[in-house]
This record gives sequence, C-alpha cells and structure tokens, in this order.
Amino acid sequence: MEVPLISCMQRIVLYETTARFYIVGSNNNETRFRVLKIDRTEPRELNIHDDGIEYSQKEIRNLLQMIDAGNKPRQAQKPGQCGYIRTVSAFGIVGFVRFLEGYYILLITKRQKIALIGYHTVYKIEDTRMVYIPNDGVRKVNSDESRYVKMFLNIDLSSNFYFSYSYDLTHTLQYNLAPSCSGVGHSTSQREMVCTDQSKTSGCEKNRKTDVVLGVQHHPTYKYAWNTYLMEPFVEVVHPDWLMYITHGFITQSNIVVYGKSIYLTLIARRSNQFAGTRFLKRGANCEGEVANDVETEQIVHDASIMPLEKARITSFVQLRGSMPLYWSQDISKIMPKPMIGLDQPDPYAHVAGQHFGRVLSRYGAPIVILNLAKSKEKKKHEMIISEEFKNAVDYLNQFLASEHRIQYKSFDMARHVNKRTADVLARLAVIAEDCVKKTGFFHNKPTLYCNQLRTDKRFKGLTQNQFGGTTVQTGVVRTNCVDCLDRTNTAQFIIAKCALGFQLYSLGVLDSPDLQFNTDCARMLEEMYEDHGDTLALQYGGSQLVHRIESYRKMAPWTFHSRDIIQTVSRYYSNIISDADKQNAINLFLGLYQPHEDENPLWEITTDFYLHNVVAREGMTEQDHNYSQWWDVPVARCLPLPYDQVSKGTTGKHIVVKSSKDDERTSAFWDYYKPYELTSLEELYASHMQTTLRNSVSRSSTDLTQSSPFAVHSRASRRQDEMGKTIDPNPNVSGKDASLASDGSDSGSDSDRDADFDVSETSSDEPEEQEKKHIPLKDMFPTMEESYGVSIHNPDKHSIMVYKRYIQIGQNATRSPEDKHSVGSLRKTGTTLIRRSIFSLDSSEHVTPPTVNRKSKDFYAACIKTGQEGPQSPSMHSMAVYRDYVQKLRR
Repeated sequence: MEVPLISCMQRIVLYETTARFYIVGSNNNETRFRVLKIDRTEPRELNIHDDGIEYSQKEIRNLLQMIDAGNKPRQAQKPGQCGYIRTVSAFGIVGFVRFLEGYYILLITKRQKIALIGYHTVYKIEDTRMVYIPNDGVRKVNSDESRYVKMFLNIDLSSNFYFSYSYDLTHTLQYNLAPSCSGVGHSTSQREMVCTDQSKTSGCEKNRKTDVVLGVQHHPTYKYAWNTYLMEPFVEVVHPDWLMYITHGFITQSNIVVYGKSIYLTLIARRSNQFAGTRFLKRGANCEGEVANDVETEQIVHDASIMPLEKARITSFVQLRGSMPLYWSQDISKIMPKPMIGLDQPDPYAHVAGQHFGRVLSRYGAPIVILNLAKSKEKKKHEMIISEEFKNAVDYLNQFLASEHRIQYKSFDMARHVNKRTADVLARLAVIAEDCVKKTGFFHNKPTLYCNQLRTDKRFKGLTQNQFGGTTVQTGVVRTNCVDCLDRTNTAQFIIAKCALGFQLYSLGVLDSPDLQFNTDCARMLEEMYEDHGDTLALQYGGSQLVHRIESYRKMAPWTFHSRDIIQTVSRYYSNIISDADKQNAINLFLGLYQPHEDENPLWEITTDFYLHNVVAREGMTEQDHNYSQWWDVPVARCLPLPYDQVSKGTTGKHIVVKSSKDDERTSAFWDYYKPYELTSLEELYASHMQTTLRNSVSRSSTDLTQSSPFAVHSRASRRQDEMGKTIDPNPNVSGKDASLASDGSDSGSDSDRDADFDVSETSSDEPEEQEKKHIPLKDMFPTMEESYGVSIHNPDKHSIMVYKRYIQIGQNATRSPEDKHSVGSLRKTGTTLIRRSIFSLDSSEHVTPPTVNRKSKDFYAACIKTGQEGPQSPSMHSMAVYRDYVQKLRR
C-alpha cells in the first residue's frame, strides 16, 4: 500500500562552535536524530556534511558530549563551561542564501496550525531567523551586504507562507490521493529506497506484526515551491528528511456543523513563483508562457466523521486565475489612475498563449474553460485591446486541437452589467458558473452514495464524472481573469466556488439538492473566506485590499463602504507608484532571479528586470524550432481529458520510497496527528478552535430547530456589516502585516499554535419567554431510513425480543460476584446457570489464583533458566546412552 511519507525532522536545534555549526534534527517524540555539520572557516563557500546516520537519544547525547569536550578551551576549565553554544531552536530549514559575503541559513522559529487535511497538519510560518554562517575571523566585509540583507528581508516569511511535514501543498488533493501509474518500488526514477530499522522504532512499534507499506514522497511542483532556489545549495547533499518546501498564497479552514456532524471546508490558494511580481510591473506573460498573478485556488470539502483520507469521503474543486497570456503592459511613467494598455510585441501564432495553455492541459486536463471578465464595449478602447487579442489567440489555438478538447472561451462584461440598476450580476454569473462546473466536474475519492442513486438530481446528472483509479476526478479547469485579476475575478471565483460547494455537499449526502442559497450560514461563511482570500491576494499583488467586494456586486453594501473603497483605491495607487519597485526587487532577489556579484551592477541600479524574467531573451535563444500548429505535447494530448501529470505519476521526476510497517511514525499520520507520546487536552486541539457555523446558529434565538441548520435561509447582517462600527484593521491577511514589511526577528523557538477566531455570542430572544415552544417531530427534521438508505425500520417480533432479553440477562449475571447472596437468588429466578470453564479456583475478572505447579515443572523451568545464563550443561548418562543407540542405528 502506498501512503505519504512524513518527515522526521520536525524539531531542530542549532549548536555553534568557532569552527562549525551543528544542526541536530529530531522527530516529535525524540527517538530519531540526524546531524548536519556546516564548516564556518570558509568565507564564501558552503560546506555541508551529512553522515547519513540515524542516531538514538543515547547516541546523540554521547555525540554532543564529544563535541562539548573537544571544543572546551585548554586553559583551566570553569565548572559548567560548555564547548558549544545553543544558538536557536527551530521547526525547519527554509534554505541557504548568499549575497556578496558568506552564506546565511534561514530557519523557521515559530509556527501556527492553520488547517487539517485528514490527519495531516498544515502550518503557517509565524517567524524566522537568518543566521550568518562564517565566523568573524574569516568574514570579508562588503559595504553593499547590509543593503541586500534588508532587501531580502522585505519578503516577510511570516506573511502567508505555509508548509506541512506530511502533506504536499504544491500538489492538488486529486494528485496526492491518486495512485502511481506503476509500482513505485520498481520505478527507475526513484531517488533512494530506505528500509525500516526495527531497532530504531519506538516501544509502541516493537513486536507488532503489521502489513508492510510504502511511504512515498513525490517531487513537488516547483512552480509553487517558493524556496526552491534557497534549497539548491544542499538539496543534493543531505538526507531527504531535511528538505521542506514552502508555499505562498492563502490558506483558511472552517467547520460546517450539520446537527453535530462536522464538514471541514478548506481553501488553499497557491501563488506561482514564475513571473511573480507587483501589479503594474508584471503584466501579461513572459517568453515562456508564465503569466502574472497566477494563483491556483483549491476548495476541499471533507466529511470529518472519519479522519484518515484513505477511508474518509473527501472532495475538491480547483480553479485558476491569471493575467491574459499576451505580451502587454501599462505605461506607468505618467502619473494617472489608469495607465494606458498597450501590446508590447505582436504574436500572430499565439506562441506565448500556446505555451501557457499547454502547461494548463498537462496539469488539469481538458476542457479549459476561460471566463474573461474584461470590458467588451468601450467608447475608447482600453481593456478591449487585450480582450480582442486574447480571443483571437484562443481561436487560433483551437484550430489544431481536437473538437472535444478545445478551449472554451466565455466573455462577460461584469463592469458594464453592474452599472445597470435592474441587472443582477451575481445571478448571471451563477448561470455561467453552473455551466463551467458541469464541464469540469470535481474530485471525489469514493463512489456515489446510495441515497443519491435513489433520488437523482437532474443538475447532478449533467455533471461530468470521469473516472480514474476508482475515483471521480476533475478534468479541466475554470480559468478566470479580468485586467488585474483581483476584484472582479475574486467575485466570479466565489460564485463558481459556491456552485461547486453545492455539488460537493450533495455528493457527500449532506444536501438533498446541489442548490446552495445565498442567505445561509454556509454560504455566508464561504463568502467571508473568499473575501479574506481576495484581500490577501490583492495585498500581495496590488498593494491593498479588494476595492470592490462581493457585497458591492450584490448591491447590499451600506453607504459607508464607499469611503472605504476610496481609501483602498488611494492605498493601491500609492503602493503601485511608491513601493512596487522595492517589492519587485525583493521578489527577484528572494527567488534567485538576480544573484549578486561584485563585478556586476547592483540590483537597485538595474533599470528593468525584463531579462531576469525572460530566459529566452537573456540567453539569446531562438524560437525557430517552435511548431506553430502543434502547440501541445504529444503525451499530454494522448491522456486527455485526464491530466497528464496525474496519469504519469510515479514515472517522471525523482521520488523517495521508504519500506516500513503501517504503524511506523514515518508512514502513519495517526502518530503525527494525535501525538500519543505527549500529554494533550481537547481544548488544545486545533479542531476545538476552528471557525464554525455554530457561532451564528447559537447566537440566533428561535423555537424552530430547523433554523439551526447551516443551510437554512436567514436575513442577518454579514460579518462586514457587523464590523462597520468597529475599527477595521486595514490589513486582512493572517499575519496582520503587509507582505513587503520585514520580520521582527523574534528568537522564540516555541510552537505558537494560537487559537483561531471563535466567537460565540449570546443574544436575548426577541420573543417573550412565556410563549410556548412548538414541538417539532423528528420526521419533519430528518429523512426516514427508507428515504436515505432504502431500508425501512419495523418493530421486532416476539422471538427477537425474547432473544434480546435473554442476552441482557446473561450479561447482567456474568458481571455479578458469586459471593453475592442476592445475585444467587436472582440467578435461580432467571434460570441462568454459568458453568466455569477455567482451571483457576476463583473465576473473577478482578482476582485470579494461579494454578499449582508441581516439582517436576519447577525443576525443568530452573534448568532452562540456568542454561540461558550459563550455557548448555553436560548431558546425563541416560541421554548419552540414547544418543549412542541412535548413532549405531544410523551406521547400520
């Protein structure tokens, strides 16, 4: 069986001596240890040594004692003086970086639990620390070093960067749960095969006969791993347990409580590190087809009644946003609110768009549904310039693709419709969203429920349901864009997500129809999640929160929102004009697009970063070998409508395989989630503090119990309207800081698992207490067993009742003590006689008298003990005579 591989290096301590850094990593229960040695005598090079040995707790103590003894000064040693310094405690290594002097190591010093995906925990980075490696004796000072360090720290890793020890955040849930196309244990592309050393396992694992499983760690999607460049210096020289990839974007999670049943709703937004940057400085696409503001948003709905992903019912839906894949930009040399849009160079054969959609087909399959929200009618062409060019590029590419897999282009002038008083923009978007979701489908890891087979819904029947590996998979993706891919795009993505959520809940058997109403606690929670999602992505790319929120397009926002919109517009304009250049330089430095050298111009003197983001132009490569009609890869086309990346899983790239038992902590997510080696309480669990729909239903006073359902329609003010009278933090992201600000550099090494917002307010009822509560029978609240499962419940017959009563009597009599006089009388009355089957004199679950052992058995046992302690004894005369007779018979 194939399961995800869990990293054992979850706690790290950095020890410092004059000549070396020692990095000691361990698992959570401190039974497995590894050590890295970093040379500090090299001023510019990075020398890392990994001995590849896994140490026990006793062995690592002896090793530290040796390091201590070898580094103490030779003079008179003071009592308590140590030969090394414990510099910092951390939870992972982000990577190594060098500017003009020596290397720095970047460590995660504080983390926060942000989501649960089955047993897998997702953490948000709360604080980091950057430590300079070379010692002061060999350091060569450069005047520009401090400026590069300050610029590098402008990428605040405590602002929306995430990681997990057991779950690959760079891949979708559909990919992570998909089986490898061939046995990974026999794959030629694997990096290494590691076998379990039973002597190193914990006490709970010893002497346990379990099935053998393969812990597999596939190569990540480097497009969404933001520390790929930082890990280059050591990725090939250390054990894979040290490697940890971080993602950038947005992650949030909420709990939809349906009459006590928990449904976890998780939102994961992955921002691409390709052609990454700020709003006006990164538009369109580069020469390789990578677009600006490229974000993949995944919506996971998990029935949390069963936590393990391989046994639970879990669904996911993925959608995409990104700039139009064209060579276009806006001139910001003149100060104006809306700089003119212009096409930088012609692309008659849609080469850039072809490269972009080729990658989209490989990752998501077909069809690709484009929802273009840019303006389609303008008196003076502005957005129409790129909209028309985008439509022409799609038409050109569709000529050479099979008709059933062609790119589907939909245009909706959202700005024009919202200005109409009678137009319902979201209703129009809902129709488009349902059509898009039906064409791509969504992922579901289990077969269709029997209740859904009994009461089939017409809308659900029209859904595309392609099968792969025994699961229903999503084939294709909805790609939404406007000009900035911020305000309009976020609202459209919310409507698409709301439609998909209805289908996901219906497939889990939670809803009897895939129609999810707006004014429900569930839809309101989803709206709040997407507003936070949009605010965070807008801050990262545009420098401010959303200017036009979802409520604005619903035309429900109060008049006070207009002043807020003006403030956000001014904030975005100021950020674009003043601070975008510095943020762009920090991104280029962090991602390794620019690497400082003493004989080259510094980063702040470069007038344009065009050649940093366009490898073809920088290296002088030509595009003569490009096929202008076959813009896709042949293996990708053969797999359609299925995604090629999923179909070829396990055959491409490097992956790690560990052969172990299913109870090994490296392959059992149960150990990582419950931590049986630690003393914990229910109040400390993340699930106890997760944001939930109960905050609304508890505060709402009603005699109708059906109104406590998260799918009941209510006319209650939204969270944004409730907060209008309060001071609103201008930054909505999780860390509470702008992405361009540097970290405070806290040295705290403690795990900061802070509670999520959980507000349960009690409000007084509007109705008088004297009013009689209306009784609601269960049949009005819940469907019958026959309606749900096709089985009706009847009263048992007399024979079944007699058998049941007899069973209860036997159970009651079996638990009574024979010495109890009352119990003897009751035994006679009921006619139950219990016959002892035990050889013990007293048959009780509390007291057991051991049986008598004869002299011969005692002597035999003593002889066995003596043999084990002193070795074999001389045989007796009788045994020698028997042996001689046996040998003589063999000779005959």
